[in-house]
Amino acid sequence: METVRRQVFFSGNVQGVGFRHTTRCVADRFEVTGFVRNLPDGRVELIAEGRSDQVGAFIAAVEQAMSGNIRHAECVASAATSEFERFRVHH
Repeated sequence: METVRRQVFFSGNVQGVGFRHTTRCVADRFEVTGFVRNLPDGRVELIAEGRSDQVGAFIAAVEQAMSGNIRHAECVASAATSEFERFRVHH
């Protein structure tokens, strides 16, 4: 199965609510690498790489876990770079 990269921008009440910590904990259940970080404009950026099915399921699980806080999610697909060794919170 192909390796993919997804960059997701979440907006809403997504900073100061444990979004990054929750996302990192959810990542432990999937075979994904990448990071999650707060952006200066109030959004949260998530970059995930892995097998297509794993990345899709991971993003869906994050959206479900944080559904009460997410107003909008914008996903950009691109080729995987394999630059990450694990999934982490980026400060």
